Amino acid sequence: MYPPDVNGAATFGHRLATGLAARGHEVHVICHATDRQSHTTVEDGVTVHRVASYGTPVHPTTRVCPPWRASAAAKRLLREIRPDVVHVQSHFFIGRGVINAARALGIPLVATNHFMPENIFGYLRVPRGLQSLVSRVLWRNLIKHYSKAAMVTAPTPRAVRLLHENGFEKRALPVSCGIDVNRYRSAAAEYREQHPCPEHRSVLFVGRLDEEKHVEDLLRAVSLLHTEEPVCLEVIGDGSRREALEELAGELGITDRVRFAGFVDEQELLAAYARADVFCMPSIAELQSLATMEAMSARTAVVLANAMALPHLVRPGRNGWLYPPGDVHALAKAIDEIVADRSVIDSMGAFSEHIISEAHDIDAVLARFESVYRHLIDPGREEDPVRIHTEMAS
Repeated sequence: MYPPDVNGAATFGHRLATGLAARGHEVHVICHATDRQSHTTVEDGVTVHRVASYGTPVHPTTRVCPPWRASAAAKRLLREIRPDVVHVQSHFFIGRGVINAARALGIPLVATNHFMPENIFGYLRVPRGLQSLVSRVLWRNLIKHYSKAAMVTAPTPRAVRLLHENGFEKRALPVSCGIDVNRYRSAAAEYREQHPCPEHRSVLFVGRLDEEKHVEDLLRAVSLLHTEEPVCLEVIGDGSRREALEELAGELGITDRVRFAGFVDEQELLAAYARADVFCMPSIAELQSLATMEAMSARTAVVLANAMALPHLVRPGRNGWLYPPGDVHALAKAIDEIVADRSVIDSMGAFSEHIISEAHDIDAVLARFESVYRHLIDPGREEDPVRIHTEMAS
């Protein structure tokens, strides 16, 4: 997973690769090509090897590489590159080929998990009655392949617990995906200086418009708001549910208050975060939520579903609120309590930025992964990062 893919894992992979390259490391990325031709380019200081892949009917952005081709390409590239360490972001297709090639060649392997079965049920159209069984099969498959790694990480402590709850028996380390806090903070400050008196309150969602994101709950909540302040909802992203969500906005009578922007470029995304008074994430399947962290870096209050790893980003009453997933009345009430008072918006936004700066800045994340790599390359010279984390936690 790597750009032009649009998802949290691809964004993290790009930040990690370019960040390490900027710190003086030679970085190679092996990922799917967007067509049936393999090729190598240098992008942002990173050598990117794109392996021929094929489109699927599952989703326009979902591409596959046959196992035999993925395995052969991964082994050939690792023999050519001769890396000191390999770091994979997925156990599917080319990721699986890289895992097996690294093992065969005796190269230290790090694996980061971004996967939850819920994230693909909407694509595969798995009937609800079968989702529990399919989930167990998918977790078993992930654990089989990630158990081959010398070190496994996940973005949050909750994500690490999820691995263990589903049968992963080895040690795993929580390491945030990280955010370039200053990029979002400075862009927001510049925008707000130029637009000091917004005409309305703005609620923002950024993400895929697919089943597990539950954007329909946010639309229903917006239709229930009681605040006297004019409120608009901006929805950035695309996906299988977009048409249905646009129809729902019409049925709820809020079309004039909702803007479906689709995919936007980086500058427009920065402007959207800066415009937002409240960021809402109603998803029930977030292992960290980079979009939420980006919004918080831009000094935005948040209202998040009390599900999976989202609670670790909220100090209730200080930077926003949690609400029970699916409870649209509670969601509407939480938004109402924030947007009614500009001073609340500003104070909560400031504390959001403090939370991210303190624990998730990208420079600290890059240093943490460098420590992991050095330990695997030369265990005798670098302390075990899992042991250090355990001692700090205790």
